[in-house]
Amino acid sequence: MFLLNRNALHGKPLDVADAEILGVTGADTIERFLAHRENHTMTPLHALPALASEFGLGALHVKDEGFRLGLGSFKALGGAYAVFQLVLEQAGKRLGRSVDVSDLDRADVRSVAAKMTFACATDGNHGRSVAQGAGLAGARSVIFVHAGVSDERISAIARYGAEMVRVDGNYDDSVRQAAEVAAEKGWTVVSDTSWPGYERIPGLVMQGYTAIVREALRQLSEPPTHVFVQAGVGGIAAAVAGHLAIVLGEARPTFTVVEPARAACIVAAAVAGRVVKVAHDQPTVMAMLECYEASQVAWRVLARGADAFMTVDEDDAVAVMRRLARPVGDDPVIVSGESGGVGLAGLIRAVAENKADLGLDGKSRVLVINTEGATDPHRYAELVGMSPADVLAGKLAAEATP
Repeated sequence: MFLLNRNALHGKPLDVADAEILGVTGADTIERFLAHRENHTMTPLHALPALASEFGLGALHVKDEGFRLGLGSFKALGGAYAVFQLVLEQAGKRLGRSVDVSDLDRADVRSVAAKMTFACATDGNHGRSVAQGAGLAGARSVIFVHAGVSDERISAIARYGAEMVRVDGNYDDSVRQAAEVAAEKGWTVVSDTSWPGYERIPGLVMQGYTAIVREALRQLSEPPTHVFVQAGVGGIAAAVAGHLAIVLGEARPTFTVVEPARAACIVAAAVAGRVVKVAHDQPTVMAMLECYEASQVAWRVLARGADAFMTVDEDDAVAVMRRLARPVGDDPVIVSGESGGVGLAGLIRAVAENKADLGLDGKSRVLVINTEGATDPHRYAELVGMSPADVLAGKLAAEATP
């Protein structure tokens, strides 16, 4: 499915609250936090000249989040950052003084954090970020996972000291149970989706993702003309679209949201003009995007900042994983998980079916985001036919060849 944004809000400025979260000041705050992370490095931006030539484009770049902060996903920027902010806010109230990220390791701040418990629902990556952030701050975390989350992803979260709770049903069921249990026990929910009355914390999570856009704009010689970003509940897509609209204004790129056809809650919101719940049918291989109701905050931003919405099929996602693992020409090897290359899958389909609708041509400079690496290495190997280690070994061998 493909549809242009016909919403009456399309092209209008963001709400004041959303512009504050996704604007320059918020991105500055993220940079200060990242500067205090020991393992922070700017993620690479890869040029794919062979694919760009094949698709008749001027340039194609992939921002690769596959190794972000040791978690293997863009989610490393959101949940942990929100946890840090909430700990510092609580510490400031309890200690009666201003505290900053540089104070996170102080004994008095960690004493406050030790009394805090953070909860969330996750498909895998967001939970790892929340658990890591809580562990680094000295707080406790309880992570709710639904029936479709693999044992390997659960183990990867538990590694950070989180208490794991299995929930029957899908992601949306786990979101509801996390909220209910947290309310009963006085825990703080750090969700990457929002609902009426619960928007600030998901906003902080989205604010974390603006670091990706800021880095990419610094790494590119010219701003992109087109951007394709995948969506689950819509947080990463909204963060990218919103920040681009704020910093580039009228020069912002044409922005397309890409979803699995089996879990297209943003497309459903675009059709209805509001957030709606879509029916849960077959699960999608794009596990990190298997969401059936959009975030209220994300939709509010995308109604204004997205230009088109589209879906891709299961085979599209797997084909991109394999293509990035076995590139042609001078294109680099990229390890991309089941959900990581969905933006690129959208571009490939758009080139075949919607090129004129989006104004894609030989002058187009396209940016996509590899949102995750092999966060489930066993599943990756099943789908690609090579382990992520073997894929990277091939890359290293190629780099070593004179």
